[in-house]
Amino acid sequence: MQFQSVIDDLARQGWALQENFISGDTVQALAGECRQRVAAGRLVPAGIGRAGAQAVDEAVRGDHIQWLEPGQSPASDAWLARMEQLRQTLNRTFFLGLEEFECHFAFYPPGTFYKTHLDRFRDDDCRTVTAVAYLNEQWQPADEGCMRMYLEQGGTLDIPPRGGTLVVFLSGEIRHEVLPTRAGRLSVTGWFRRRCWPVAD
Repeated sequence: MQFQSVIDDLARQGWALQENFISGDTVQALAGECRQRVAAGRLVPAGIGRAGAQAVDEAVRGDHIQWLEPGQSPASDAWLARMEQLRQTLNRTFFLGLEEFECHFAFYPPGTFYKTHLDRFRDDDCRTVTAVAYLNEQWQPADEGCMRMYLEQGGTLDIPPRGGTLVVFLSGEIRHEVLPTRAGRLSVTGWFRRRCWPVAD
C-alpha cells in the first residue's frame, strides 16, 4: 500500500512524501548503525561534483557520508532489499529502466546545510529517482534542518527530517536544499539509476 501511494504521487506531481514509512525498530537499527559509523570516523566530508572534479566545499555542503554495500549489516541489508522492491515497482509502473540503487548514510553536524541543487549531474542522466529516509528518532521543530523542495507547480515545501519519513522525487526535476540544522541530522539517501548515456553540452 505504501508503494502504491509513492507511485500515485510520483505520477501526479513528481514527488512523494510518506511519513511512518519505516517502522520504529528499523529507524532505531539504521540510526544506531549510522551513529556507530560516525563515532568510528567512517563517514567522510561529502564532495560536490563527481569523479576527478569532485571537491569538498563546506560553504555549499556540510554533510559526512559513507556508502552502503551489501553484507555490511542486517539493518542495511534489509533497507537495500526494500529499496530493491521499490525499484521493481517503479520499473513495472513507469518503464524507467532502473538498473540499480545506490545509497549512503548522511550525517549533518549542527550548523551544517546543503545549498540548493539538483541530484542529477549535468553531464549524465543516470540518477533518475531520489529516495531519502530520515532516521532522527527524537527530532523536534527547534532542531530545524528541514529539506526545502522547490516545486514545479510553484512555491516550496519544507519537510521535517523526522524519523520514519521517506521522500521520493524525480532527481533531474526537483531542486532542493537542506536548511541549517541545529542538531545532528541522520538520513540514508539514495538514487535509483538507469544506464548512463553522455549528455551533450
